[in-house]
Amino acid sequence: MDIEEADKEKTGTENNLDFFFKPESIALIGASPNPEKLSHTILKSLREMNFKGKIYPVNPGYEEIEGLKCYSAPGEINDRIDIAIFAIPARAVLDTLKEPAGNIKGAVIVSSGFREMGPGGMKMEDELRDLLKEKGIRAMGPNCLGIYDTVSNVDTFFIEREKIERPVRDGVSVLTQSGSFAAMIMDELANEGAGVARVVSYGNKVDVNESDCLEFLAEDEATKAVALYIESVSDGRKFLKAASGCVKKKPVVALKVGKREPGARAASSHTGAISGMYEAYEAAFRKTGIIEVASYEELKDACKVLNRYSPVNGKRVLIITDGGGIGISIADACEEAGLRVPELSEAAVRKLKEKLPAFASVRNPVDLTGSVRDEHYVAALQETPYEEYDLAIVSLLWGPPLLTEGVAEKIKNFADSCGKPVIISSPGGKFSRELASAFTKTGMPVFFSPESAVRAAAVLCGGNGRQK
Repeated sequence: MDIEEADKEKTGTENNLDFFFKPESIALIGASPNPEKLSHTILKSLREMNFKGKIYPVNPGYEEIEGLKCYSAPGEINDRIDIAIFAIPARAVLDTLKEPAGNIKGAVIVSSGFREMGPGGMKMEDELRDLLKEKGIRAMGPNCLGIYDTVSNVDTFFIEREKIERPVRDGVSVLTQSGSFAAMIMDELANEGAGVARVVSYGNKVDVNESDCLEFLAEDEATKAVALYIESVSDGRKFLKAASGCVKKKPVVALKVGKREPGARAASSHTGAISGMYEAYEAAFRKTGIIEVASYEELKDACKVLNRYSPVNGKRVLIITDGGGIGISIADACEEAGLRVPELSEAAVRKLKEKLPAFASVRNPVDLTGSVRDEHYVAALQETPYEEYDLAIVSLLWGPPLLTEGVAEKIKNFADSCGKPVIISSPGGKFSRELASAFTKTGMPVFFSPESAVRAAAVLCGGNGRQK
């Protein structure tokens, strides 16, 4: 594989990363009562997450910070430190690690100023790697946001909640080199009523990388599916092994960026990543069974749908809508994504005609028209034989006067009982989104365009036409 082969050797002394995700103690190095400091936001975030473990501020300039005893150095803490969060300048990170630090198991180094800064920063990152190895400390970063974890209530992100909304707990975990990507997808998922299990931003990957995290998440009961944002892979062979092992237990979806020369150049200046040939990544995804997506929007749609549903064995889509034009648009998008919109059997058509009003069109798409009532959506789902489709896309335009928010609970009950994924598409503006929130309140993801609903369906069907 033409994938960067650097950083093959483990920095730390163990492969188990449990202490990052089940910590009992956190030291915040560089803690400050100054609201303008990143460390102040991290302390605030940990408290707002209601982290149950011990928090140890570390800063020689203070005796206490916000009611917590402050320590001059991590070595003064008479306790094991599961996670030491370094929120200090790059050179100070190295100086701190040169001091006694035998009680630190894991480090989250949010500090920038390392490899991404060029030759001088690269030299400091090499020194950092040597220090971590010498001390036996596993590390995420540098140049990262670290961990947002709804399972253990850890939040090392230094961006305030007023600026980046935090998603609730759900089943998808996100792995990313890019901190800005992590913040962006968290904010949008939260805004659209979707959640996450764990989000890990590991930046320059001086030690812990995507393969380490995949190995952990493969065994993690809280994680139902994994979403990967990849600039580069540190060790191609290890990645193949870790990804294959994870895919055997749960779906893994990946977005590879830096595919072409301008993007690869940007990735190099961002985290110092060497992207390698995109074709190698494409082959690796195919070999391991990773579902590749082509854009950020596709990855976000994948996160939303995999929180609720597992992949299906087939590509047949039943479309039900109250607007003929939207139904046609969804059908076209399905075909372009490599999905099928099959004609319903004559037996199914007869059954639907018996149960639906005369104004309904009972082919696929099933068009219930603007005279639709709540019960018509349910009847269309119930009366279509399950063996004729693998999943359903139900599109609701909220203009019809007899359609109410009560339809959400009815469709949710059907989806729970039928064993088939039912994807909700609800195009429209403010009014439509307010009504569509009835679905998110039931735990069903909502997609706000025909294309996004089809992208979600393609993920459940194992990827679109780019992957056979």
